[in-house]
Amino acid sequence: MPEALQDWVFCREGYKDIRQNSGMIEKILKLKQERNAVILAHNYERPEIQDIADFVGDSLALSIEASLTDADVILFCGVDFMAESAAILSPGKTVLIPDTDAKCPMAAMITGQELIEMKQRHPAAGVVCYVNTSAAVKAESDICCTSANAVEVVESLDCDEIIFVPDKNLARYAARFTEKKIIPWDGYCHTHHQILPYDIMDAKQRHPDAEVLVHPECRPEVIDLADDAYGTEGMVRYVGASHSDEFIIGTESGMLHRLEKEFPSKRFYAVSDYAICPAMKMVTLSEVVRSLENLEYVVAIPGDVQKKAKDALDRMIGVKRRR
Repeated sequence: MPEALQDWVFCREGYKDIRQNSGMIEKILKLKQERNAVILAHNYERPEIQDIADFVGDSLALSIEASLTDADVILFCGVDFMAESAAILSPGKTVLIPDTDAKCPMAAMITGQELIEMKQRHPAAGVVCYVNTSAAVKAESDICCTSANAVEVVESLDCDEIIFVPDKNLARYAARFTEKKIIPWDGYCHTHHQILPYDIMDAKQRHPDAEVLVHPECRPEVIDLADDAYGTEGMVRYVGASHSDEFIIGTESGMLHRLEKEFPSKRFYAVSDYAICPAMKMVTLSEVVRSLENLEYVVAIPGDVQKKAKDALDRMIGVKRRR
């Protein structure tokens, strides 16, 4: 098992001891007050990071919180593109990312220049970029989307062809619900792409009474075996409305912590032991303390990129989510 995954398994097993580290948590609370800071954490972060956050959610929810907060400092516990989005939407605030090595592999699969060249090959197409992209890619897009509103975003553009970057699986998912021609980039999320049909069938055999929810970033053949596909916020809403007591969750394993906290009477099963994003597990409590103490690491976006990327994000926020 890779070292990063071993560390995460240890973190899950030793979580109760970590949670009892009240001294570090008290220090974080004190620093937050001194800095007038707010802590945002993605659903895939470590349990103890989610627990000390002011807001936990998906990319869209956290992007909105970043734009609405009156804090002077936004500490973003997530990967690089998320902190960039917060900085784009809140140019007058100090945005921090505790670990600069927390980079999304999918976001690195396309550059702004590569998107420019793709646009030249398809001049009549609109451009939808998944929020899991760099600021430079957002700046070359007409609009951003998340897994929660990808279909609505595609439909919002007044064109018949859509360049969709970088996630080919999310592009294929959106194509199920639109008559428009979707032109996908050949990118993918390693964590979701490695979930295979066998994993779904095996989990269903072990938990025959459980409903199966998977993320739209999964392979099409995996989505076909699930009861439904939702973004992480959609999963929360679905579980809350469902009469079922058991759920197989086909997304990054950090999601189970939030579900277990919000629905303690229900049971949740990870679809695979390897549904783990090492980048999402890099931020630790000690890094949060250091980041708030030293105001590091500050996320800065060049002015010309910031304005164009903000337009794409603002358009995304104006589109209602479906899932």
